[in-house]
Amino acid sequence: MGIRFLLVDALNLVRRVYAAQPGDDSPEKAAGAKISSKQSLQRALRECKPTHAVVIFEGREPNWRHLLYRDYKSNHKPMPAALRDALPAYRDAFAELGVTSFEMPKVEADDVIGTLAVKIAEAGSQAVILSTDKVFLQLLSDKILVRDHFKQSYLDRAYVEQRFGVKPETFVDFLALAGDNTNSIRGVPGVGPKTAAKLIEDFGSLDEILAATKLAKDDDHAPVLSMKMRDRFVDYSEDARQAQSLVRLQTDLTLGLNLKALRYKL
Repeated sequence: MGIRFLLVDALNLVRRVYAAQPGDDSPEKAAGAKISSKQSLQRALRECKPTHAVVIFEGREPNWRHLLYRDYKSNHKPMPAALRDALPAYRDAFAELGVTSFEMPKVEADDVIGTLAVKIAEAGSQAVILSTDKVFLQLLSDKILVRDHFKQSYLDRAYVEQRFGVKPETFVDFLALAGDNTNSIRGVPGVGPKTAAKLIEDFGSLDEILAATKLAKDDDHAPVLSMKMRDRFVDYSEDARQAQSLVRLQTDLTLGLNLKALRYKL
């Protein structure tokens, strides 16, 4: 069997497990969720059969996206104090399964996962990202897979095309146009998912859409924006560019991780 890395989006897993536990926020609830999270990771290891595995936690303190856009993730509920206090115990529980936990200060887990996935793919190995966060769909390839642990299914190219009407290669531009409500990222006002998909189908990319605002109607028989849409992109081009930057994952971080040390031994 070839090398296969399992990259676990820690808080995507842990917070969903915690929310499903009965009762109010409390150390007891956090302790119960720790057991369930450990069992969930154990199931993921069994189902994905990795040769290597790592659980990526969120870096503490604001990251570059918060500095660029003050409303980034402003709609996220704060992490319950009981869960936050229990996270070291979660790391210990994952270590008992033979899986290392990792985080970088002031760096978002998404970017760490993106960097790892690309480095693994470039080395000719396979990466499986365990997360329900759609932002990872931009990375999909024959070497990078995204798995919804709770539905026990892989989110592949066919899923992206059917669900959003675009290909993974243009998913960043799709989110830049339509916005990403999950992370409080505004797109272009008046451009919803269907319109965003149609614009990408017609023009190919955000760059080409913005370039079309400067074209005469008969330029090279190129697709033409309606006057209303053209005015909208003239007014909101900077917002679209900012959204594009926010949703695009960093894949070139220097992590200081020894990938060989992430071998799953149990």
